[in-house]
Amino acid sequence: MRRLFWLAMGITIGALVVRKLSRAADKLTPGGIAGSIADGLRDVADAIGDFGADIRAAAAEREAELRAGTGLDAPLPAGDEIRLPGRQRGAHSADH
Repeated sequence: MRRLFWLAMGITIGALVVRKLSRAADKLTPGGIAGSIADGLRDVADAIGDFGADIRAAAAEREAELRAGTGLDAPLPAGDEIRLPGRQRGAHSADH
């Protein structure tokens, strides 16, 4: 019984070692290397996309702060409330 246990243990360990070595060998083939590079590039592209999204969100937040601070989002005055510097409403210049 003991010998049968150790034989089964040896076969199991041997199968696991062969499986690990096969995976490692597959990673070293040109196809495996290309797959690893493609995965790496995909990860880099995702990170760049996330970075761009963070930048856009921060820029939108800062723009909202600036607009609120400068009053750019205040409602525009009605047409009869607009006063231009140096001009009076309804008055014509005597120089013309």
